[in-house]
Amino acid sequence: MENLILVINPGSTSTKAAVFKDTQICRSKTISYTPDAVRQFGSVIEQFGMRLDDIMEWLNEENIRIEDLSAVVGRGGMVRPIPGGTYMVTDTLVRDLKSQVGGEHASNLGGMLARDIADRAGIPSFIVDPVAVDEFDDIARISGMPEIYRMSHSHALNIKAVARRTAQKMARPLCELDLIVVHLGGGISVGALKGGRQIDVNDANEGGPFSPERTGSLAAMDLVDLCYSGKYTHAQMKKKILGLGGMTAYLGTNDIREAERKIEGGDEYAQLVFSAMAYQVAKEIGSMAAVLKGKADAIVLTGGGAYSGRLVSEIEDRVKFIAPVLREPGEDEMRSLALGALRVLDGEETAKLYEDEVLDIELF
Repeated sequence: MENLILVINPGSTSTKAAVFKDTQICRSKTISYTPDAVRQFGSVIEQFGMRLDDIMEWLNEENIRIEDLSAVVGRGGMVRPIPGGTYMVTDTLVRDLKSQVGGEHASNLGGMLARDIADRAGIPSFIVDPVAVDEFDDIARISGMPEIYRMSHSHALNIKAVARRTAQKMARPLCELDLIVVHLGGGISVGALKGGRQIDVNDANEGGPFSPERTGSLAAMDLVDLCYSGKYTHAQMKKKILGLGGMTAYLGTNDIREAERKIEGGDEYAQLVFSAMAYQVAKEIGSMAAVLKGKADAIVLTGGGAYSGRLVSEIEDRVKFIAPVLREPGEDEMRSLALGALRVLDGEETAKLYEDEVLDIELF
Protein backbone atom coordinates (compact mmCIF):
# COMPACT_ATOMS: atom_id res chain seq x y z
CA MET A 1 0.00 0.00 0.00
CA GLU A 2 1.41 3.40 -0.98
CA ASN A 3 2.07 6.01 1.69
CA LEU A 4 0.86 9.57 1.23
CA ILE A 5 3.09 11.95 3.16
CA LEU A 6 2.59 15.70 3.66
CA VAL A 7 5.89 17.60 3.99
CA ILE A 8 6.10 21.10 5.50
CA ASN A 9 9.22 23.27 5.37
CA PRO A 10 8.78 26.81 6.77
CA GLY A 11 11.25 29.52 5.78
CA SER A 12 11.54 33.15 6.84
CA THR A 13 9.21 34.43 4.08
CA SER A 14 7.68 31.23 2.71
CA THR A 15 6.23 27.85 3.57
CA LYS A 16 7.08 25.02 1.21
CA ALA A 17 4.49 22.25 1.23
CA ALA A 18 4.44 19.02 -0.76
CA VAL A 19 2.65 15.70 -0.86
CA PHE A 20 4.69 12.59 -1.65
CA LYS A 21 3.37 9.23 -2.73
CA ASP A 22 6.13 7.12 -1.19
CA THR A 23 9.32 8.51 -2.83
CA GLN A 24 7.60 10.46 -5.61
CA ILE A 25 6.35 14.02 -5.26
CA CYS A 26 2.83 14.43 -6.61
CA ARG A 27 1.84 17.94 -5.46
CA SER A 28 3.87 20.92 -4.25
CA LYS A 29 3.40 24.58 -3.41
CA THR A 30 5.56 27.44 -2.17
CA ILE A 31 3.38 29.81 -0.15
CA SER A 32 5.18 33.15 -0.17
CA TYR A 33 4.80 36.05 2.27
CA THR A 34 5.70 39.70 1.84
CA PRO A 35 7.99 41.30 4.45
CA ASP A 36 4.99 43.35 5.65
CA ALA A 37 2.92 40.20 6.15
CA VAL A 38 5.64 38.72 8.34
CA ARG A 39 6.40 41.94 10.24
CA GLN A 40 2.86 42.19 11.59
CA PHE A 41 3.73 39.37 13.99
CA GLY A 42 5.89 39.90 17.05
CA SER A 43 7.64 36.54 16.67
CA VAL A 44 7.93 33.57 14.34
CA ILE A 45 5.73 31.44 16.60
CA GLU A 46 2.89 33.97 16.28
CA GLN A 47 2.79 33.19 12.53
CA PHE A 48 1.54 29.66 13.27
CA GLY A 49 -2.15 30.35 12.61
CA MET A 50 -1.55 32.17 9.32
CA ARG A 51 0.72 29.43 7.98
CA LEU A 52 -1.59 26.64 9.11
CA ASP A 53 -4.60 28.23 7.42
CA ASP A 54 -2.65 28.65 4.17
CA ILE A 55 -1.51 25.02 4.14
CA MET A 56 -5.04 23.78 4.78
CA GLU A 57 -6.39 26.05 2.04
CA TRP A 58 -3.82 24.65 -0.43
CA LEU A 59 -4.72 21.06 0.49
CA ASN A 60 -8.38 21.89 -0.08
CA GLU A 61 -7.58 23.43 -3.48
CA GLU A 62 -5.74 20.24 -4.45
CA ASN A 63 -8.63 18.07 -3.19
CA ILE A 64 -6.28 16.31 -0.78
CA ARG A 65 -8.04 15.03 2.32
CA ILE A 66 -5.87 14.86 5.42
CA GLU A 67 -7.69 11.61 6.31
CA ASP A 68 -5.97 10.04 3.28
CA LEU A 69 -2.49 10.94 4.54
CA SER A 70 -0.24 8.37 6.21
CA ALA A 71 1.91 10.93 8.07
CA VAL A 72 2.93 14.59 8.22
CA VAL A 73 6.59 15.58 8.52
CA GLY A 74 7.93 19.06 9.28
CA ARG A 75 11.37 20.63 9.09
CA GLY A 76 13.06 20.24 12.46
CA GLY A 77 13.69 23.43 14.40
CA MET A 78 16.23 24.79 16.88
CA VAL A 79 15.61 22.21 19.59
CA ARG A 80 17.91 20.87 22.29
CA PRO A 81 20.93 18.83 21.14
CA ILE A 82 19.81 15.37 19.95
CA PRO A 83 21.29 12.54 17.85
CA GLY A 84 20.23 12.32 14.23
CA GLY A 85 17.15 10.44 13.09
CA THR A 86 13.40 10.71 12.61
CA TYR A 87 11.50 11.90 15.69
CA MET A 88 7.85 11.70 16.66
CA VAL A 89 6.46 15.15 17.39
CA THR A 90 5.53 14.81 21.06
CA ASP A 91 4.17 17.30 23.58
CA THR A 92 7.68 17.86 24.92
CA LEU A 93 9.04 18.59 21.45
CA VAL A 94 6.21 21.04 20.73
CA ARG A 95 6.85 22.77 24.06
CA ASP A 96 10.53 23.31 23.20
CA LEU A 97 9.67 24.51 19.70
CA LYS A 98 7.16 27.02 21.11
CA SER A 99 9.59 28.30 23.73
CA GLN A 100 12.32 28.49 21.07
CA VAL A 101 14.73 26.86 23.46
CA GLY A 102 17.51 26.85 20.85
CA GLY A 103 16.73 30.24 19.33
CA GLU A 104 14.15 31.83 17.05
CA HIS A 105 13.94 30.34 13.57
CA ALA A 106 11.14 29.76 11.06
CA SER A 107 11.89 26.03 11.04
CA ASN A 108 10.59 25.89 14.63
CA LEU A 109 7.12 26.02 13.08
CA GLY A 110 7.70 22.82 11.08
CA GLY A 111 7.07 20.32 13.85
CA MET A 112 4.22 22.37 15.30
CA LEU A 113 2.38 22.56 11.98
CA ALA A 114 2.95 18.86 11.30
CA ARG A 115 1.59 17.90 14.73
CA ASP A 116 -1.57 20.01 14.40
CA ILE A 117 -2.51 18.64 10.99
CA ALA A 118 -1.60 15.06 11.88
CA ASP A 119 -3.64 15.15 15.09
CA ARG A 120 -6.70 16.21 13.12
CA ALA A 121 -6.30 13.12 10.93
CA GLY A 122 -5.23 10.74 13.70
CA ILE A 123 -1.88 9.98 12.06
CA PRO A 124 1.76 10.33 13.20
CA SER A 125 3.82 13.49 12.81
CA PHE A 126 7.62 13.66 12.55
CA ILE A 127 10.67 15.87 12.23
CA VAL A 128 13.90 14.63 10.63
CA ASP A 129 17.57 15.49 11.33
CA PRO A 130 17.10 19.07 12.59
CA VAL A 131 19.82 21.71 12.70
CA ALA A 132 20.47 20.78 16.35
CA VAL A 133 21.65 17.22 15.55
CA ASP A 134 24.61 16.62 17.89
CA GLU A 135 26.65 13.43 17.73
CA PHE A 136 29.94 14.85 19.03
CA ASP A 137 32.32 12.93 21.21
CA ASP A 138 33.15 14.92 24.34
CA ILE A 139 36.65 15.70 23.02
CA ALA A 140 35.03 17.73 20.20
CA ARG A 141 33.15 19.93 22.67
CA ILE A 142 36.19 21.54 24.29
CA SER A 143 36.57 25.08 22.93
CA GLY A 144 39.53 26.56 24.80
CA MET A 145 37.35 28.65 27.12
CA PRO A 146 35.52 26.80 29.92
CA GLU A 147 32.54 29.17 29.78
CA ILE A 148 31.91 28.20 26.15
CA TYR A 149 31.69 24.73 24.67
CA ARG A 150 31.46 23.78 21.01
CA MET A 151 27.95 22.93 19.90
CA SER A 152 26.81 21.13 16.78
CA HIS A 153 24.75 23.32 14.45
CA SER A 154 24.86 22.26 10.82
CA HIS A 155 22.92 21.45 7.66
CA ALA A 156 22.32 18.01 9.15
CA LEU A 157 19.25 17.17 7.05
CA ASN A 158 21.11 17.43 3.75
CA ILE A 159 24.40 16.07 5.09
CA LYS A 160 22.76 12.92 6.43
CA ALA A 161 20.66 12.42 3.27
CA VAL A 162 23.72 12.80 1.03
CA ALA A 163 25.68 10.35 3.19
CA ARG A 164 22.94 7.74 2.71
CA ARG A 165 22.90 8.30 -1.06
CA THR A 166 26.68 8.07 -1.22
CA ALA A 167 26.65 4.74 0.61
CA GLN A 168 24.08 3.41 -1.86
CA LYS A 169 26.15 4.53 -4.85
CA MET A 170 29.29 2.98 -3.37
CA ALA A 171 27.31 -0.21 -2.66
CA ARG A 172 28.55 -0.23 0.92
CA PRO A 173 26.72 -0.02 4.25
CA LEU A 174 26.79 3.51 5.68
CA CYS A 175 27.89 2.06 9.02
CA GLU A 176 31.17 1.01 7.37
CA LEU A 177 31.99 4.36 5.73
CA ASP A 178 34.00 7.36 6.93
CA LEU A 179 32.93 10.44 4.95
CA ILE A 180 33.59 14.15 4.85
CA VAL A 181 30.42 15.86 3.64
CA VAL A 182 30.52 19.55 2.70
CA HIS A 183 27.29 21.52 2.39
CA LEU A 184 27.94 24.60 0.24
CA GLY A 185 25.04 27.01 0.74
CA GLY A 186 24.44 30.47 2.16
CA GLY A 187 26.23 28.94 5.13
CA ILE A 188 28.82 26.19 4.86
CA SER A 189 28.96 23.01 6.96
CA VAL A 190 31.91 20.62 6.77
CA GLY A 191 31.14 17.45 8.68
CA ALA A 192 33.12 14.32 9.57
CA LEU A 193 30.83 11.27 9.52
CA LYS A 194 32.05 8.02 11.00
CA GLY A 195 29.70 5.17 10.24
CA GLY A 196 26.94 7.69 9.52
CA ARG A 197 27.45 9.53 12.82
CA GLN A 198 28.51 13.17 12.52
CA ILE A 199 31.26 13.22 15.11
CA ASP A 200 32.43 16.75 14.29
CA VAL A 201 31.32 19.70 12.19
CA ASN A 202 31.95 23.43 12.14
CA ASP A 203 29.15 25.63 13.41
CA ALA A 204 27.66 26.80 10.11
CA ASN A 205 26.44 30.04 11.73
CA GLU A 206 29.64 31.27 13.31
CA GLY A 207 32.64 29.05 12.61
CA GLY A 208 34.65 27.31 9.95
CA PRO A 209 35.11 28.81 6.46
CA PHE A 210 33.45 32.04 5.46
CA SER A 211 30.50 31.52 3.13
CA PRO A 212 28.35 33.59 0.77
CA GLU A 213 26.55 35.15 3.77
CA ARG A 214 28.54 34.35 6.94
CA THR A 215 31.93 35.32 8.31
CA GLY A 216 32.97 31.92 9.63
CA SER A 217 35.72 31.90 12.27
CA LEU A 218 37.23 35.29 13.10
CA ALA A 219 40.25 36.56 15.03
CA ALA A 220 38.85 36.68 18.58
CA MET A 221 40.71 39.76 19.84
CA ASP A 222 39.89 41.81 16.74
CA LEU A 223 36.24 40.78 17.02
CA VAL A 224 36.15 41.83 20.70
CA ASP A 225 37.66 45.21 19.79
CA LEU A 226 35.08 45.72 17.05
CA CYS A 227 32.23 44.79 19.39
CA TYR A 228 33.36 47.41 21.92
CA SER A 229 34.30 50.07 19.35
CA GLY A 230 30.92 51.82 19.72
CA LYS A 231 30.36 51.64 15.96
CA TYR A 232 27.79 48.86 16.05
CA THR A 233 24.93 47.70 18.24
CA HIS A 234 24.60 44.13 19.47
CA ALA A 235 22.02 43.39 16.75
CA GLN A 236 24.17 44.97 14.04
CA MET A 237 27.18 42.87 14.99
CA LYS A 238 25.12 39.70 14.83
CA LYS A 239 23.88 40.68 11.37
CA LYS A 240 27.44 41.39 10.20
CA ILE A 241 28.43 37.86 11.23
CA LEU A 242 25.30 36.04 10.08
CA GLY A 243 23.67 37.40 6.93
CA LEU A 244 25.91 40.26 5.84
CA GLY A 245 29.29 38.58 6.25
CA GLY A 246 31.55 36.53 4.02
CA MET A 247 31.27 37.00 0.27
CA THR A 248 28.38 39.45 0.75
CA ALA A 249 30.61 41.79 2.77
CA TYR A 250 33.43 41.65 0.24
CA LEU A 251 31.59 41.58 -3.08
CA GLY A 252 28.10 42.88 -2.29
CA THR A 253 26.40 39.65 -3.35
CA ASN A 254 25.58 36.26 -1.83
CA ASP A 255 25.10 34.73 -5.29
CA ILE A 256 28.01 32.54 -6.40
CA ARG A 257 26.88 32.93 -10.02
CA GLU A 258 27.13 36.71 -9.75
CA ALA A 259 30.61 36.39 -8.22
CA GLU A 260 31.62 34.17 -11.16
CA ARG A 261 30.31 36.75 -13.63
CA LYS A 262 32.52 39.36 -11.95
CA ILE A 263 35.49 37.03 -12.28
CA GLU A 264 34.74 36.32 -15.95
CA GLY A 265 34.60 40.09 -16.47
CA GLY A 266 38.17 40.40 -15.24
CA ASP A 267 37.52 41.40 -11.62
CA GLU A 268 40.71 40.27 -9.87
CA TYR A 269 39.41 41.16 -6.40
CA ALA A 270 36.35 38.94 -6.93
CA GLN A 271 38.69 36.12 -7.97
CA LEU A 272 40.74 36.60 -4.80
CA VAL A 273 37.69 36.49 -2.50
CA PHE A 274 36.17 33.53 -4.35
CA SER A 275 39.42 31.58 -4.16
CA ALA A 276 39.81 32.48 -0.48
CA MET A 277 36.41 30.93 0.23
CA ALA A 278 37.42 27.73 -1.59
CA TYR A 279 40.76 27.82 0.26
CA GLN A 280 39.06 28.02 3.66
CA VAL A 281 36.65 25.20 2.77
CA ALA A 282 39.62 23.04 1.79
CA LYS A 283 41.35 23.83 5.10
CA GLU A 284 38.23 22.77 7.01
CA ILE A 285 38.11 19.53 5.02
CA GLY A 286 41.69 18.95 6.09
CA SER A 287 40.66 19.44 9.72
CA MET A 288 37.89 16.86 9.36
CA ALA A 289 40.35 14.45 7.72
CA ALA A 290 42.40 14.72 10.91
CA VAL A 291 39.27 13.96 12.95
CA LEU A 292 38.90 10.76 10.92
CA LYS A 293 42.64 10.03 11.32
CA GLY A 294 43.16 10.33 7.59
CA LYS A 295 40.87 7.43 6.76
CA ALA A 296 38.15 9.14 4.74
CA ASP A 297 36.51 6.97 2.08
CA ALA A 298 35.22 9.99 0.16
CA ILE A 299 34.76 13.76 0.28
CA VAL A 300 31.25 14.73 -0.88
CA LEU A 301 30.43 18.28 -2.02
CA THR A 302 26.72 19.15 -1.89
CA GLY A 303 24.39 22.14 -1.57
CA GLY A 304 23.72 24.86 -4.12
CA GLY A 305 27.40 25.83 -4.30
CA ALA A 306 28.27 22.39 -5.66
CA TYR A 307 26.66 23.42 -8.98
CA SER A 308 29.63 25.76 -9.46
CA GLY A 309 32.30 23.94 -11.44
CA ARG A 310 34.77 26.69 -10.56
CA LEU A 311 34.22 26.34 -6.79
CA VAL A 312 34.29 22.55 -6.89
CA SER A 313 37.46 22.55 -8.97
CA GLU A 314 39.30 24.93 -6.63
CA ILE A 315 38.33 22.88 -3.57
CA GLU A 316 39.09 19.54 -5.22
CA ASP A 317 42.53 20.69 -6.34
CA ARG A 318 43.54 21.14 -2.68
CA VAL A 319 41.93 18.06 -1.09
CA LYS A 320 41.93 15.27 -3.68
CA PHE A 321 45.03 13.80 -2.02
CA ILE A 322 42.88 12.97 1.03
CA ALA A 323 40.15 10.94 -0.68
CA PRO A 324 38.11 10.82 -3.90
CA VAL A 325 35.95 13.94 -4.30
CA LEU A 326 32.31 13.28 -5.23
CA ARG A 327 29.71 15.85 -6.26
CA GLU A 328 26.04 15.81 -5.18
CA PRO A 329 24.81 19.32 -6.08
CA GLY A 330 21.68 20.85 -4.60
CA GLU A 331 19.70 20.08 -1.47
CA ASP A 332 16.38 18.34 -1.82
CA GLU A 333 15.08 19.08 1.67
CA MET A 334 11.49 18.13 0.89
CA ARG A 335 12.44 14.68 -0.39
CA SER A 336 14.86 14.15 2.51
CA LEU A 337 12.06 14.90 4.97
CA ALA A 338 9.66 12.57 3.15
CA LEU A 339 12.23 9.77 3.08
CA GLY A 340 12.84 10.18 6.81
CA ALA A 341 9.14 9.62 7.49
CA LEU A 342 8.96 6.80 4.95
CA ARG A 343 11.79 4.88 6.63
CA VAL A 344 9.66 4.78 9.78
CA LEU A 345 6.40 3.94 8.00
CA ASP A 346 8.13 1.09 6.14
CA GLY A 347 9.68 -0.29 9.33
CA GLU A 348 13.23 0.42 8.20
CA GLU A 349 13.76 2.63 11.26
CA THR A 350 12.03 3.17 14.57
CA ALA A 351 10.93 6.72 15.30
CA LYS A 352 12.81 8.27 18.21
CA LEU A 353 11.23 10.05 21.15
CA TYR A 354 12.65 13.51 21.72
CA GLU A 355 12.38 13.38 25.50
CA ASP A 356 14.40 10.14 25.58
CA GLU A 357 17.15 11.38 23.26
CA VAL A 358 17.91 14.93 24.47
CA LEU A 359 21.57 15.06 25.38
CA ASP A 360 22.54 16.01 28.91
CA ILE A 361 25.70 17.99 28.18
CA GLU A 362 27.33 19.16 31.41
CA LEU A 363 31.08 19.28 30.92
CA PHE A 364 31.87 22.31 33.02
